[in-house]
Amino acid sequence: MTTWLGAAVVTLLSLPCFSQTSNPGESQEKRVMLMNRIGPSVSELYVANADGTDERKLFEEEGYDYHASFSVDGEWIVFTSERRGDGQSDIYRVRRDGSGLEQLTSNPALDDQASISPDGKKMAFMSTREEKTANIWIMDLDSRELYNLTAEEGIKGDPLRPNGFFRPAWSPDGQWLAFASDRNTIWRGHGNGSGWEHTQELGIYIVRPDGTGLRKISEEGISSGSPEWSKDGKRVVFYAMEVEDTWNARTSFGAARATSQIVSLDIETGTKTVHTSGPGLKLLPQFLDGENIGFLVKAGDNEGVGYTEGQAFKRKLRSPSWTADGQTVIYEKQDWTPRAQNKLLYSWDPAFEYRYTDVFPSFSIDGKLLITTKDDNSSIAIMDADGSNEERIFENEKMYCFSPAWSPDGQQIAFGYGSYFQARKTAGAQLMLVNRDGSNPEELTDGMPNAGFPSFSPDGSSLVYRVWSSENPENNGLRIMNLADKSVSILTNEPDNLPIWSPDGTKILFTRKHEGNNFDIFTIKPDGTGLQQLTSFPANDAHAVWTADGKSIMWSCGDYGFKEEAALSDNTFQPYGVIFIMDADGSNKRALTDSIWEDSMPCYVPVN
Repeated sequence: MTTWLGAAVVTLLSLPCFSQTSNPGESQEKRVMLMNRIGPSVSELYVANADGTDERKLFEEEGYDYHASFSVDGEWIVFTSERRGDGQSDIYRVRRDGSGLEQLTSNPALDDQASISPDGKKMAFMSTREEKTANIWIMDLDSRELYNLTAEEGIKGDPLRPNGFFRPAWSPDGQWLAFASDRNTIWRGHGNGSGWEHTQELGIYIVRPDGTGLRKISEEGISSGSPEWSKDGKRVVFYAMEVEDTWNARTSFGAARATSQIVSLDIETGTKTVHTSGPGLKLLPQFLDGENIGFLVKAGDNEGVGYTEGQAFKRKLRSPSWTADGQTVIYEKQDWTPRAQNKLLYSWDPAFEYRYTDVFPSFSIDGKLLITTKDDNSSIAIMDADGSNEERIFENEKMYCFSPAWSPDGQQIAFGYGSYFQARKTAGAQLMLVNRDGSNPEELTDGMPNAGFPSFSPDGSSLVYRVWSSENPENNGLRIMNLADKSVSILTNEPDNLPIWSPDGTKILFTRKHEGNNFDIFTIKPDGTGLQQLTSFPANDAHAVWTADGKSIMWSCGDYGFKEEAALSDNTFQPYGVIFIMDADGSNKRALTDSIWEDSMPCYVPVN
């Protein structure tokens, strides 16, 4: 039988397995969880001469490969691949001609950013295994024995603060590793601390492979990343930028105005040399021959590969890395064409098949899927649970149609219509109500203050939603509308958002901004009593939804921190987003995803 689902509520019901399973060798029936992911849909490796000529694919067959680098002797390429499933990152190596492919890691955790030691016997890489946060591990390539270098006392940082370790690089003699880390910094929003998304203050450190001799070599108050050694081992080169620009650098609208410079530091004397100047986002530097340094130019008119000496070339690419002689470069090309609705993803839960969905998914009483088509034009669409038979029931006209919600009987849909994100500061948004087929549109609010994110009460008599105003922030918060007479009552006057009624009607789940700029998950009774805080970590927790039985809550969680240098990410707001689930009282928290990408919007699929 079908169980009712309210606005953006998820179910725990079983669904017969689709014909393809998420992990090789598994064929048992699975339930299905839909989820959204922000990341490229295609990533392929290319090799070219240093000037960009003679470009060719590393592999003839299609794959999902990225973050490649050469061994010192140039014979091997080590890279990250999602060949085991969309979202599951493992490390491989292959000979320079594309032969001899070998998988080096196979843990369900995220493994990435590998670097082979100069003697070819060890590999340093970033992994989320065991600790769940980004640490640097070292593997013996013969025995496959490995250990967590940055979990050692004296290296690991405060677990309540950012505590990630990234981009390890071996010194030429193999006696040192350089890496970037945001350890012991603070969780700080962009825009002078007011923005929802976090900036990232990175420092450059060096340490011996046995964990001794840790030393920070970069200056405080800026973000420095992607270290590499000079050939004589006397200097480390890296990029340096204002911390605020680590937000701009990862967005589609801000990357072209972000600025960084390529800097090197003499390890013994501390003498700093700035190798570049002027505007532009310059990242991932590497010493080549003499004083020449190659680097990525990310965004802008000169996007591609740059050199401090020599011929740059323009190309849409990411993560360039050169052979030791500087004659050959490898990089990836990405395609951001949206994934198809219900595309198979890798599953970290053996009981579930994970599949892609566009945003704000929910199901009607008769099993119809409702979404906002953000991958297209942010309209409202309904379809079958498997993504087929899509119907656009309300088309966007230069404004967002956000967070659609089914009425309990499945005959009506409420949603926000207007301006959201940063545009909400100067423009309004209103609640809309339409019939299931899109007919009889009705404006429930007048657009000011900005209203959105509605959820029906289980009896269908009321809507809870949020209002927001930059001019009168004291009037922000959650409101409840009686649909019979359109009267509105105040539930909260705090910076609250994304309210969702519990299936039994006794509580409303929502996100609250508090304690300066922290976002956490709360519940409250519809009469305004019984406020309960369910999360408390200093990183952001938000976008929470109920399971259909009301016993569990799923949400997007930042507790495990960044898994990559923020400036290297693309088109993403919270690249540290992980889908979590917890009991309704806030206990038993556990992660359901572990990818390098931003994961959110979970929704279990019902079955008839």
